[in-house]
Amino acid sequence: MTSRVSCNDCSLSPICLPLAVRADELEQLDSIIRRGRAMKRGEHLYRAADPFDSVYAVRSGALKTYSVSEDGEEQVTGFYLPGEIVGMDGISTAHHVSSAKALETATVCEIPFDRLEFLSTRIPSLQHHFFSLMSREIQADRELHLLVSKKSADDRIAALLLSISARHKLRGLSASTFRLPMSRYDIANYLGLAVETVSRTFTRFQQQHILRVEGREVEILNRGALCGAAPQEILDQPC
Repeated sequence: MTSRVSCNDCSLSPICLPLAVRADELEQLDSIIRRGRAMKRGEHLYRAADPFDSVYAVRSGALKTYSVSEDGEEQVTGFYLPGEIVGMDGISTAHHVSSAKALETATVCEIPFDRLEFLSTRIPSLQHHFFSLMSREIQADRELHLLVSKKSADDRIAALLLSISARHKLRGLSASTFRLPMSRYDIANYLGLAVETVSRTFTRFQQQHILRVEGREVEILNRGALCGAAPQEILDQPC
């Protein structure tokens, strides 16, 4: 069932919407958004080659994006948490170049892109906001390539944990204690590591009292040490 909560009432609006949008402009944006699409774990939001007609704001849960190589190998390309926008990969090609799947029970808000484009011409702050989002996508892709091509397993895992920590803080949640929505396999795939390497690194970080890990629950015990393990040029923000 579609939720009746408006953007103005949503606790995530400061993240996924530009703060400069006026109340009357927010009403225009509010009118085009289709809310509350529920997704089960493992359900696809879209698949590669599907026509591109909307972008999506994650409202609850988490999603991953992935591509499939010519030999059928899956490559995870991103993780999306509440308040973040997914689906912009299709803007330049008119079709999605990756697939998006729910990592757990999730809900998304659908934003038809043709109507968003029209509103963006009338609301400069909205246009600037989505240009910024696209720029972040490009930067994240560059940082991932840098991470998997040059950095150690410790570097890669520390950087991912600090990124998730910063994203939780942005939502007003704890930056030190959080649940990872993705599996060890997805982490390994995303970071270009073996699953066993990911498990050993988490174990070593626990032994060094950098982390406390119970299943997917993570607590950062020594942020300084974790920051020291992460390459500073790819962190979302300074430690």
